[in-house]
Amino acid sequence: MRKKDLGLLLIITFLISFIFGAICSSIILINNSSDNNSFNIVNTSVSMEEDNSINEGISKIYDAVVVIEGFKNDQMNATGTGFIYKKDDGNAYVMTNHHVVGSSDKLKIILSDKTELDATLAGSEVYSDIAVLKVSSDKIKQVAKIGNSNKLKVGDILFAVGSPEGADYAGTVTKGILSGKDRLVEVAFAENSASDYYMKVLQTDAAINPGNSGGPICDVNGNVVGITNMKLVDSTVEGMGFAIPIEDALNYAAILEKGDKIIRPYVGISMMDVSNDYYLWQNRITIPSNIKSGVVIIEVSKDSPASKANFKKGDIIVKLNNKTIRSVAEFRYQLYKYKPGDTIKVTYVRDNKEKKVDIKLGKMDKE
Repeated sequence: MRKKDLGLLLIITFLISFIFGAICSSIILINNSSDNNSFNIVNTSVSMEEDNSINEGISKIYDAVVVIEGFKNDQMNATGTGFIYKKDDGNAYVMTNHHVVGSSDKLKIILSDKTELDATLAGSEVYSDIAVLKVSSDKIKQVAKIGNSNKLKVGDILFAVGSPEGADYAGTVTKGILSGKDRLVEVAFAENSASDYYMKVLQTDAAINPGNSGGPICDVNGNVVGITNMKLVDSTVEGMGFAIPIEDALNYAAILEKGDKIIRPYVGISMMDVSNDYYLWQNRITIPSNIKSGVVIIEVSKDSPASKANFKKGDIIVKLNNKTIRSVAEFRYQLYKYKPGDTIKVTYVRDNKEKKVDIKLGKMDKE
């Protein structure tokens, strides 16, 4: 073989060896890189699962949550959720919503282990939407731990425990976040009525379904921070549930559990919104064109605080203690911040002139 051919053969051999070695090295590096990435992903997944788990929090509330079934004339007419918030002297106390039990004449609860107990209604009130039931404490395994909704921040993890669609799905847990605080939501007490009242509530995107009403909303540690009472139902809206802050609920429950009534301040007027043109026309009341919102007095009760303040049919209340009043719902919301015996300043319009008067509030079970 000539020297020239031998040299060419050596060069070709060297190049082939170099390329083969490079390919082998790349394969090894790719495999190692793939293994490393896989390992990191698995570790990350495990870490995230551990950080986001709420099973420890659930265990602190789960056995305190009950199904509530209401009966009218021995026929089931309501179902909802409640939770044990207190035990004393052989009794356990269940908190739930007024709208869950308000129309029933007989009540029972179902514990997490399927034990059924007869319950008695200690007290209930429509405006707070809080009710308290009493049961024997013999079978009660767990009492809910109470949290603090004031310390919550938007974005904090929350979860709900309830019985959507009744006892068949008892103990259902849904998870979400705190979507908003101090929301004012309009509430109607009758199907054909406009808004009757405002409620201050927490907003969450945790799934809330029929049957969840009265159940607890908890922080990630299982402490109750609210009591589920409604969701916004609209075909264009998803993930808007609401809960009464636990501090407000407990204030009302402390009264109701004793069998006492929640006494609301009393003014002594029948009223309707300025925007209710048809009923104002029926009552022969004309609203000045410059008045766009407020509460119109339809009737003044005899010997009431309103009559003593010389209110008349057709007067338009526009402020309570300098808080603007736009509707009957807002009137009640602002009024019920006060107690019977308190004196408040009412701004109203008569004959298209603004007037002010101090009025001492009376007391009545409801306005």
